[in-house]
Amino acid sequence: MEYTILKTRREGNTMVVVISRPAAMNALNTRFFEEMGGLITELSNDGTIRAMIITGEGKAFVAGADIAEMVHMTPDEARLFSETGQTVFSKLGQLHFPVIAAINGFALGGGMELAMACDFRIAADTIKMGQPEVGLGLIPGYAATQRLPRLTNLGDSLYLLTTGEAIDAQTALQMRLVQKLTTPEGLMDEAMRLAKVIEAKGPRAVQLVKEVTRKGLEMPYIDGEKLERNHFGDPFGQEGEQGMVAFLDKRKPNWGGPGATE
Repeated sequence: MEYTILKTRREGNTMVVVISRPAAMNALNTRFFEEMGGLITELSNDGTIRAMIITGEGKAFVAGADIAEMVHMTPDEARLFSETGQTVFSKLGQLHFPVIAAINGFALGGGMELAMACDFRIAADTIKMGQPEVGLGLIPGYAATQRLPRLTNLGDSLYLLTTGEAIDAQTALQMRLVQKLTTPEGLMDEAMRLAKVIEAKGPRAVQLVKEVTRKGLEMPYIDGEKLERNHFGDPFGQEGEQGMVAFLDKRKPNWGGPGATE
C-alpha cells in the first residue's frame, strides 16, 4: 500500500510511524484510517517486529478528527466514520507487540483516542490532552467514553468528557493517562529506549502478556486468573526454557536461537 499520510521506518525490530499532515495538525480523516488499517494488517503478519512507536509531525500528535470532512456528514455517515475509527484502533490494540504512543504535542479528540488505543503512552512535558467534542455539540466517536474510564476513573473521565477542558502533561501523568514525561527533545530517544528494552525480552512472552492483560479487562477476575493460568504453560519447553537456561548460565538469552518464535 502507498502511504501518503503515514511515514514509516524500521529501526531494528521496532517500527516507527509518523503521522504527517502538519498543515492540518495531523487531523484524522478517512485516508488516515485506510493507511493505518493497511499498515496494521501488514505488520500483523510480520513476526520480526517487536514494538511500534507512533508519533506526530510538527506541533501536534493529532489535534482531532478532520472537522472539514465531518461537517456535512449525515447521522448514518457519521456512525460509519465512528465505526471505521473504532475498528482500526481496536486492531491496533490487537497487534502481537506493544504499541507506544510518543505524544509530541496536542493530543485532542481523536488524537487522545489514538493515544489511548496504544498500549502505553510517553509524552513531552509540554503537551496538552483533552476530549473537546462537547464544545462542538458532539460526543467522542473512537471509544473515548469506554477507554478513558478504564485508564483513569469515572470522575476524571466525566470531568474531561463533559467540560471539554484540555489538561497539561503533569495532570495527564497524575491521571495515569501517560506513564512517563520527557523533554520534547528527548521524547523519541526515550520511546526508542523503551522499545529496545521490550525487544530484549522474550517475544512470545511479551505477546502473551499483552494478550492476557487486554483480554482480562473484558472478563470477571476469576476468569482472568484462569486465562493467565492456561497461558502460563505455553512458553515452557520453548522460549521460556531458553530464558531460564540462560538465567542459570548467567548469560543473555538468544531469542533467535533454536526453538525461538520468529
